[in-house]
Amino acid sequence: MAKAVLLLLLPLLLVLLPPPFGCVAQLAKEFCVADLASTDTPAGYPCKLQAAVTADDFYYRGLGTTGPIIQPFKISLSSAFVTNFPGVNGFGISAARVDLAVGGVVPLHWHPAATELIFVLEGTLSCGFISATSNRVYTNTLYKGDLMVLPQGQQHFQYNIGNTTAAALSTYSSHNPVVQTLDFALFANNLPTEVVSKVTLLDDLQVKKLKAIFGGTG
Repeated sequence: MAKAVLLLLLPLLLVLLPPPFGCVAQLAKEFCVADLASTDTPAGYPCKLQAAVTADDFYYRGLGTTGPIIQPFKISLSSAFVTNFPGVNGFGISAARVDLAVGGVVPLHWHPAATELIFVLEGTLSCGFISATSNRVYTNTLYKGDLMVLPQGQQHFQYNIGNTTAAALSTYSSHNPVVQTLDFALFANNLPTEVVSKVTLLDDLQVKKLKAIFGGTG
């Protein structure tokens, strides 16, 4: 008798319990297209009214061409994050494309909110990340068709080691992975030069040079 009651109650429990047990409850709403006029939250943007959702919310062609050039790194970057692709809101997925000229480099950066899976479309890349706990570096040479996973929150980089332009597609385990780049964090701010010099052990002239490159003040 007790087993029969449990079987009858199981569907209700799956709906009421929190994830991962309550996954049935998540299926009650098929999607939640981002209302970009509202504010993002850890759970995503609020949903656009169903009547206002169109097929275009689930379609994005921004990765079909190279994005704007980022100097001085000799790369072009285009992204398909929730902020320009509202259909991915709440799905824990997004993407980006990077094109690297010969000698181009994606500098040390990290994604606080996502693991990255990088797939090489063209060319040859050196790709690696630095363990946050041991400072051990894990690097690989990636060729066309190769994949590498970059764990969430770990500083990582790529650079073109070939003689032709390289391109890669990255996917992320978040609709908005957030990107923090070390060079911009250090040299695009208004911290006084002497403070940056103290915390980086760089001399003042080098700090001023880098602030000039990245638009920092102080």
